[in-house]
Amino acid sequence: MNLDFTYYNPTRIHFGKTALSHLGEELSAYGSNVLLVYGKNAIKSMGLYDEIMQILKENGKTVTELSGIKSNPTYKQMMEGARLVRENQIDLILAVGGGSVIDCSKGISLSAYCEGDPWQRYWVNFEPVNNRIVPVGCVLTMAGTASEMNGGSVITNEDEMIKGGRTYPANVNPKFSILNPEYTYSVPKRQMVSGIFDTFSHLMEQYFTGNDDNTTDYIIEGVMTSLIHSARAALKDPEDYEARSNLMWCATMGLNKLTGLSKEQDWEVHMIEHQLGAYTDCPHGEGLAVISIPYYRYIYKDGIDKFVRFAKRIWGIDTDAMSKEEAALAGIDALAAFSRELGLPETLRELGTTEEMLPKIAASCVKGGGYRPMEETDILAVLRACY
Repeated sequence: MNLDFTYYNPTRIHFGKTALSHLGEELSAYGSNVLLVYGKNAIKSMGLYDEIMQILKENGKTVTELSGIKSNPTYKQMMEGARLVRENQIDLILAVGGGSVIDCSKGISLSAYCEGDPWQRYWVNFEPVNNRIVPVGCVLTMAGTASEMNGGSVITNEDEMIKGGRTYPANVNPKFSILNPEYTYSVPKRQMVSGIFDTFSHLMEQYFTGNDDNTTDYIIEGVMTSLIHSARAALKDPEDYEARSNLMWCATMGLNKLTGLSKEQDWEVHMIEHQLGAYTDCPHGEGLAVISIPYYRYIYKDGIDKFVRFAKRIWGIDTDAMSKEEAALAGIDALAAFSRELGLPETLRELGTTEEMLPKIAASCVKGGGYRPMEETDILAVLRACY
């Protein structure tokens, strides 16, 4: 372990088939006014909406609803939620859905009582959060983001064409999260595989930094291996409970901060995808899949030992007769093959990107990088390779 750290995660997880039975006890800690935040009709068609409303009723809660949260939640939706919080004196925000719903709920929680413009203060200036935060709880229906166990919130400002993310202090984390893998059965394959690659990308963003023998890298490798195995099982049988429960927990582990301890991190793939999403509104995991392979082919020489390790430990490639370069590229090729196996897109054109968008996306990206600092020209080269 090469970097000092303090680890604290205050989210209480209820996991498994009986997880929803804990909702009543969790609700008892909060006042009577609840803002229920969800997407479109999925939770209603699966019967979850009725179950949750019954529990809320039994616990004497007055419910205000905010529905229709997009897969890339917008600043306007978030601010509408903030208005509802203030007008209805909300005591708890209950997010029911995937990472987008939870991200929007966390954004609402810290924006409702913000003095000034929350976007400018918290997503642009990265100011400390010094106002009242309304607590958030969640019932997860789609695995991938780990928003159920972290303080992150990614919001799209449509007027400014910026998709911005920030990880906030632990007091923005959901207070509790209910994870029943059976709720993910109804998720279409396209969303399931998008979530799988999102999880894999979170792990790679934390893995592809440093060439040290870090305990955290061994944890990441274990989660990656489980993710690959369970993804293949879920593709064969989407209602394989063991596979779906492993996928759900891999996703939570992928970004609850445990897999980033004592390491520098990259996150440039995510920064590029955020701006891709701002221009195309594409599913996050699909954008990550398209960007990741060209990005890693662009930077692998700067962290070649880790890419060789990736080939050996994650994909089981016999690299003994290979040069380091050949081994590293074989590992990236295996990643590309896995993405195709999941049925994910391979080009930006498939996501609705036009060639005219590429310079605009490159210019608006947050510049960072792990093994190699990325400038606008580098990002544009990656985008062109993706196109």
